[in-house]
Amino acid sequence: MSNIDKEKFGAFIAMLRKEKGLTQKELAGQLAISDKAVSKWETAVSVPNIDLLMPLAELLGVTVTELLLCRRMEQGNVLSATQVEQVVKTAISYSEEKPVRAWQASRKWGLIFLLCLLIGCLEAWFAYQSGGMTVMLPVSMSLGATFGIYFCFFVKEKLPAYYDENRISLYVDGVFEMNLAGLSLNNRNWGKIVTVGRVWSIAILLGYPILSYVETKFFTGIMQYVIELPLTLFLTLGGFFIPIYIVGKKYG
Repeated sequence: MSNIDKEKFGAFIAMLRKEKGLTQKELAGQLAISDKAVSKWETAVSVPNIDLLMPLAELLGVTVTELLLCRRMEQGNVLSATQVEQVVKTAISYSEEKPVRAWQASRKWGLIFLLCLLIGCLEAWFAYQSGGMTVMLPVSMSLGATFGIYFCFFVKEKLPAYYDENRISLYVDGVFEMNLAGLSLNNRNWGKIVTVGRVWSIAILLGYPILSYVETKFFTGIMQYVIELPLTLFLTLGGFFIPIYIVGKKYG
């Protein structure tokens, strides 16, 4: 984005927003981002991600070209070779941006996860020492830790723009793959889905050792296995996918 004048861009965004009678919070709400992000654009601290250019231009009543040039163009106005080159260079600089990962955007969730992982391990050790460790405890803890590491450190904070333009239910990021049949993923619901993944991982780490201990105290022998398997499946699978579908449908 070295080819864009951030101060000129910010002033242009602020002018267009005010012309539309929108507050920073209202504009941010329609783009499913925080009002702090809009404030940063207008104060030349940062510029929008590439996937926000089209919806932002549409909301402000200009073309993407006008947005990149930071000025309105008269109807029938033909761009000069220099102006075309400027637009192309700016567009290329946007397209070369790498996706922002969770650890790059905020350390908050990473620190929360590490603290909860430590507490969960201590709870699991106590359950083991007191004879309250079930067969599924290590499996569930490993699952919670694995998903937690991904959602708190490596998940993409934004989806590519084509998710907003098409109905896509498949998300692939390296070895991580999630197919949510019947649910369209986009940047309106993606942040909520990521939050569900984080909260679920932490809940498994903190809650399953306690559940394991309680199970061993109330159920013995074959009854413990009869209760544990369906309960584990419900908590691990249902506890993850059901909330994702709820927020995905609500905010999609």
